[in-house]
Amino acid sequence: MKLADLAQKPQLTKLTINKPELVEKYGDELEFYMYDRQPLDVFSKMANASTDDLDTYFSLLTQIILKEDGTPVMSDEHVLPVDVMTEAMKIIGDNLGK
Repeated sequence: MKLADLAQKPQLTKLTINKPELVEKYGDELEFYMYDRQPLDVFSKMANASTDDLDTYFSLLTQIILKEDGTPVMSDEHVLPVDVMTEAMKIIGDNLGK
């Protein structure tokens, strides 16, 4: 097989936050999207992501947590609750590289 055969355009994938505490708190499961393939710099940022460096952490989450049309959920004016961002990051980490 040629390596070029493995190269594909990234596809949006739906992910669901269904942690019982969050479902109870927010009243339903929470859905978001991410691309199934990420650039190498995103993997590097994820490996070094820390809540101590909030600018990098927020920038990374803004790039990855998307609406179904591929646009970011968060911006300078719209921020998710910390418990939701933390769970989304866990789910993203579990799904990258599959």
